[in-house]
Amino acid sequence: MRRRQVLYAWAVIFISGLSLSTASESSGTKLMSVSRATLCVTEGAIEELPGERLSVSVSKMRAYLNAFTPQLVEAHFAYLGPTRDEARLGSGELRRQFGLKLRAQDACNLVYAMWRIEPESKLVVSVKSNPGQHTSAQCGNRGYRNVKPHRSTPVPALRSGDPHTLRAEMSGAEMKVFADNSLVWEGSVGPETLGFDGPVGIRSDNARLQIELRAGQPLSAHPGQAPGCRSGGEESE
Repeated sequence: MRRRQVLYAWAVIFISGLSLSTASESSGTKLMSVSRATLCVTEGAIEELPGERLSVSVSKMRAYLNAFTPQLVEAHFAYLGPTRDEARLGSGELRRQFGLKLRAQDACNLVYAMWRIEPESKLVVSVKSNPGQHTSAQCGNRGYRNVKPHRSTPVPALRSGDPHTLRAEMSGAEMKVFADNSLVWEGSVGPETLGFDGPVGIRSDNARLQIELRAGQPLSAHPGQAPGCRSGGEESE
């Protein structure tokens, strides 16, 4: 029964993925599939399934694309329920969630679009900004700020096996987030986010997932150096 449920979920994800990719490419941004080999996993683990699908079953997963791309990332995913083991956030809160990272310079400076599953279903955009700090040992869980949108709509509750899509894009400090092809968050994340820059990525907490991740083509010219792969405790967010 579970196998049938997962196969159905991926069939729907494939169909919805076609429409999302068409919309993205019609706006001038051609997206590519992101394989496990092109991700730097800074915490937890990601397994690769056939068709460049990604599987997450650990309580904490953090990863970023090991290349500079446009600030656009989308995930076609199925939430498969809670992980066997659970980990609390630095604040002590136990939260189940999956989300996207943008301008992920390091563990102390980045932007999140998180689809929270439990204890409350909602989409939250937050900025973690700690100027002059770059490692987890320096900033810990400080510097987080949830951003109030100019406009927003509720996201559906995530149920085990159901397929969904999540896309986030930034133009300067302006950000848009789409869930299941609908705009659910739009606003400015603030001028301080222009003070740092980095690749796109993904994050999860206490959620088992299967994901098809897509991002823009690597930029041929970027003022910063290639991100490289940095992992270990200092990169924990």
